[in-house]
Parts: sequence; C-alpha cells; structure tokens
Amino acid sequence: MIHAYQLNGYNIVLDVYSGSVHAVDELAYDAIRLLDAGIPRQEISAQLCEKYAVSPQDAADVFEDIDELTAQGKLFAPDTYAGHAFDFKNRSNVVKALCLHVAHTCNLNCSYCFAAQGKFHGETGLMSFETGKRALDFLVEHSGTRHNLEVDFFGGEPLMNFEVCKQLVAYARSIEQQYDKNFRFTLTTNGIGITDEVIEWANQECHNVVLSLDGRKEVNDRFRVDLAGNGSYDRIVPKFQKFVAARGGQGYYMRGTFTHHNVDFTNDLFHMADDLGFTELSMEPVVAPPDSPEALTAEDLPKLFEQYEILAKDMLRRQREGRPITFYHYILDLKHGPCIYKRISGCGSGTEYMAVTPWGDLYPCHQFVGDPAYKLGDVWNGVTNTALRDEFKLCNVYARPGCKDCWARLYCAGGCAANALHATGDIHGVYEQGCEIFRKRIECAVMMKVAEQLDPALAANAVHFESDCDGCGEGEE
Repeated sequence: MIHAYQLNGYNIVLDVYSGSVHAVDELAYDAIRLLDAGIPRQEISAQLCEKYAVSPQDAADVFEDIDELTAQGKLFAPDTYAGHAFDFKNRSNVVKALCLHVAHTCNLNCSYCFAAQGKFHGETGLMSFETGKRALDFLVEHSGTRHNLEVDFFGGEPLMNFEVCKQLVAYARSIEQQYDKNFRFTLTTNGIGITDEVIEWANQECHNVVLSLDGRKEVNDRFRVDLAGNGSYDRIVPKFQKFVAARGGQGYYMRGTFTHHNVDFTNDLFHMADDLGFTELSMEPVVAPPDSPEALTAEDLPKLFEQYEILAKDMLRRQREGRPITFYHYILDLKHGPCIYKRISGCGSGTEYMAVTPWGDLYPCHQFVGDPAYKLGDVWNGVTNTALRDEFKLCNVYARPGCKDCWARLYCAGGCAANALHATGDIHGVYEQGCEIFRKRIECAVMMKVAEQLDPALAANAVHFESDCDGCGEGEE
C-alpha cells in the first residue's frame, strides 16, 4: 500500500508497510501512482511520454528505479504485521502509566469540557493520600520489569488537591530505589492555582507540565471562564509565562482546544508563539456532541486542512530562520520512531494505561471515567473486569474494520478508543472526522521531514526528540 500526495512543492510517496518516504520528481510520482492503480506498464509509458515529452527509455529508467526500490522492500512492501498483531497484545498485562484524577472538581466552568466541568458526570471529590498511595503501589506491582513509570496529575483541576500531589510524589520517590523504578510525573493544569510554590515543586518533580490556554483572549475567554462567567486569560497568562521561564522554556506544552468558533486556530498558535513567547504548542479539536454549537462540522474540515498546511509552512520558515517552534502533532521520527508493537497497539488504554478516580476506581482512560460499563476494577482489588481488559488489549489497528484500507493506520494505531465509542458506539469503530484531521496532520508532518532532508538550513536547525522506550521487549524496532 502506498499513499502519494503533493504538498508545498514536494511530490511525496509514502510506503505504508515499510515506513519509507520518497520525495520524487513528477515523472516518477505519476508512474508510481499509475502502477498502484493497476495500469499496465506499456500504457503508463505511453502516458508519461506524452505528458512529459520524454522518450520511452526515460520511462523505462523510471520503472527500473521503482523495481529496485520494490526489491529493497522500500516500495509496494507487503503487510507482514497482520499475522502478529494479536500475538503482540497478548504478551503481558504490564501497566506502565496511570492518570490520577486527584480532583473531580474545578475552579473553571468551561462549557465544552468533556469531563462535565471536572465532575465526569458524577460526584465532586478529592483523592485522599491513602487512595493515591495505593494507586502508586498498584502501578509498581503490575509494572513488571519496566523501569520508567508515568503518572499524570489530572482532573478536574489537580491543583485544587495540591497537598496530596506533593505527598504522592514524595512517597513515590521514597520507593523508587527499592523497586528499581523511576516515576515521571506530569501535571495538567488550567493555571488558576499556580503559585511560586507550585512552580518550584513542578520544576523539581514534574517531567512535563501541560498548560491549558486556547489562544487569543477572545477565543480563550469564550469558554474558559470561572463559575461567575469571568474569562481566565488575564489571570493565567502571566502565571504561565512565569512558569515556563522558570522551567527554562522546556518540559511543557501549551495545550489549546479549537472549536467551530475558531477554525482559524493558527492565529491562536501564532499568538501564543509571537505575542506570549511560548514555543511548545499543542492544539486539539474539541470533543463535543454533534449538536453542540462548538462542535466541528463537515464544512469546517477544508478550512482546518488549510490551517494545518499554513502551520507546517510557517514552522519551516521559523526553523529556517533559527527560531523553531514545536507543534505536538507534527513530532515525527521517521528513522527511530515507535516500534511495530507500539504502531499496532496504540496508546495502551485499558491495559498499559489506566485512569484512577478519586475513590480508586480504574477505567481504561480519562475519557471513559464515569461510565459504569467501562469500570475495570479498583486499585485495591486490581482489574476484576478481565473481559473488558482483554477487549481493550486486543483492540489494535487490525481489530478495526474501518482501518483496513487507511494508509495512516500505522501512524495512529487505529486512533482513540473513546472517540470511536462516542462516534459509533463501539471501541472498534472509527471516528471518521478525527481520522480525516489525523491524516492531514501526518501529511504535513511527513512533508516537513522531507523538507528537512532536502534543505541544509532546515536540517541545521532541526529539533530532535528522544524515544521514551525503555526496553519493554514487545515487538521489534
């Protein structure tokens, strides 16, 4: 399977199963596309000679190059993974990450919040130290030989339970050496509760911080308001700037949400970069019922695709000028990226990754919290709904019929199970609107890598990212 497309002046051919990416001239681009469509070579040769005014020998040379790449397994490579997909996921029940819902309450009242203003359609509540401690013990007990363990302080707003966050980190540090573990903590916050103490603690203890800001003041304050309806922008931006400066501009993401009301989201990203000085950026599509005013529509998609292209081209300009910015969804390593196990199995929700409520209940991820049908168990008794865990374990890209003919499936691993459930009623379904957005982002990310390979100025200013793999042993590199 191949995917051929043209973007920013490049003719790009992506070979799905080998992962090879080829930047070719127009003659080779058309030849590969026509071969993929099943057109006989003699007919393709005639078309190429007429369209490009080349000789039959020139066309034959192109076919020779294509045949050489095919023989090397870099073009029209076969799918060798299907027979192993379910073996990969069946290997273990190792848990490597927890999302700790330390607060099911929030000091903002964002109407688009998928978590129902932090309550997750249930009761408000704060996690006790005892429950959190047990969650960390559960993680250690079920992590096997894995060294690095990930824990995200999440909500609601986790800083509304800051004292417990501090206590849990202190406990985790106290047991690391005993169990040969390294806890890496992430804090996701709306910024209202940031203080000097929070900044000092997070900069010492948190591997990453995720800071929620939707962009321009009028965009942010449309939805990100407090209980009295007042916008949050003026309160949180100075705190975020101080926080990021204290981290040395590293180990953070500004995380925004775009809705039907700001499909021109690049203006929000550029505002964060140019006006506010943030360089590590992320912008996510809103998760909302189709009938919500903020929900994205089919008519929005062409505008969004244009925005992603604008962003990619502008990021190349900035990189060429030696002042790059990072966009989370354009981080792509074509040479040392995720192993095939990861590319087939995805995020690991429900097996390797779980969410923990303030009361210690386990769910496949934060987007399933509050739905009793998706409760896995609790941190005291472990996973008792083993049938549900096994369903998630085997819910890989090859278990999704809708992914069968998608060229991007080994980049997204089938996408988000929660989005699939909400869109189709089945975790094995596909959220088609999300798929279209994802495919566009991958096209842009691959194009940027092609540009980086062909432009020395871009290569010189490239931002490199290290893999977080610590040798789990699953799959192969």
